[in-house]
Amino acid sequence: MSGMSLRLRLSLLASGALCVALVVGAIALTTVLRSTRIDALDQVVRDRAATVSALASDDRLPETLPVAEPGEIVQLIDGDGAVLATSPNASRTLPVLPQDVLAALSGVSTTDRSAYDDTARVAVQSTTFQGVPATVVATVPLTEVQGVLDALRVALAVVVPLLTVALGLGVWLILGRALRPVEELRRGAALVASSGGPGSLPVPAREDELGALARTLNSMLDRLEAGAARQRAFVADAAHELRSPLAALRTSVEVARAHPQSYRTDELAAELEGEVLRMQALVDDLLLLARVGSTPMAHEELDLGAVARDVVRPTEPVTVTGSGRATGDAAAVGRVLRNLVDNAVRHAGSRVAVTVGDGSVRVDDDGAGLDPADRDRVFERFVRLDEARQRDEGGSGLGLAIAREIAREQGGDVVLGTADLGGLRAELRLPR
Repeated sequence: MSGMSLRLRLSLLASGALCVALVVGAIALTTVLRSTRIDALDQVVRDRAATVSALASDDRLPETLPVAEPGEIVQLIDGDGAVLATSPNASRTLPVLPQDVLAALSGVSTTDRSAYDDTARVAVQSTTFQGVPATVVATVPLTEVQGVLDALRVALAVVVPLLTVALGLGVWLILGRALRPVEELRRGAALVASSGGPGSLPVPAREDELGALARTLNSMLDRLEAGAARQRAFVADAAHELRSPLAALRTSVEVARAHPQSYRTDELAAELEGEVLRMQALVDDLLLLARVGSTPMAHEELDLGAVARDVVRPTEPVTVTGSGRATGDAAAVGRVLRNLVDNAVRHAGSRVAVTVGDGSVRVDDDGAGLDPADRDRVFERFVRLDEARQRDEGGSGLGLAIAREIAREQGGDVVLGTADLGGLRAELRLPR
């Protein structure tokens, strides 16, 4: 069934289940009907045998034994197998059952036996007639019961396949209507896949599970497209950023080659080393951004004051005050604070103040500050608000982006505001 459609598989399963249920039901019906009818016939022959037995023991037998059911036979047979009395439809000389069978059925019993040429239900009861032991035999043929059962089997043999086919067609049609939105989703997905660009799946008008699935898939496609767009922009920006140090390296080498007398070896080495270090820092930042979210981080209790003091260099105009605790990864939190301090030192006039509290670290500077409208933009990758700055002064444009992504990976965030010193405040918030 691997090559069948879902619609066909479900239709076949439903039809097969119904067919099995109908067959089981038909078998149960015929069994119950046969049992019920035979129980009724058994009661008839037992009652008839009891009635005739009572008449025989009282020596009040009529000339012809009474019967009621069609084909019913009643005989009174002595110990030698001779027929003493019989019903109108039986032989007066030939017993309905052989003597050896009668001997095996002594007492009151009911069974299937061949009565003359018919299979019948037989009741045998011992009695006396005129002081002589005798046996009453009452039989009812199973011809009527067998005829009813045969007719029922023929009817069921016709009805069961018809009902199975009808249900299969009904399920096929119902599933076709129910699965139509799924087929539309599949076609929409195929169209999106073939276009290779942004797109969305058709959303069914009904407010059901398929509609919710389509909306969820569209939301996922939107996020994937946004992620792909960010990745394309990131790659383009990274390529653009790497061009500058590479171009500077090439220029330095070409100038040194064209004018060897203008460069001393140590000057050329220092210039090349500066560009290489700058490019290495950019590549390291790019790798760090790529790894955020894919590398597991520890969640341990941190002494934020100790972490903050560890990242501050002795030569920097930075003061650290306060203490506090939070939960996170010490190395990751240290990298965030290092980026925030670097950014503050780069833009400060003369002072940078780091204030530690429970679950937060504030980094304030006394620089020019930042327009509130630009406070979200600075977290975008490769964004420099001051394009007039030299790259070695303005950084790579990744510091704050890295800080926020690492903070959010830790369950916290980095938010910007106005510092008490008059410049920019960058606050790291972490879970306690």
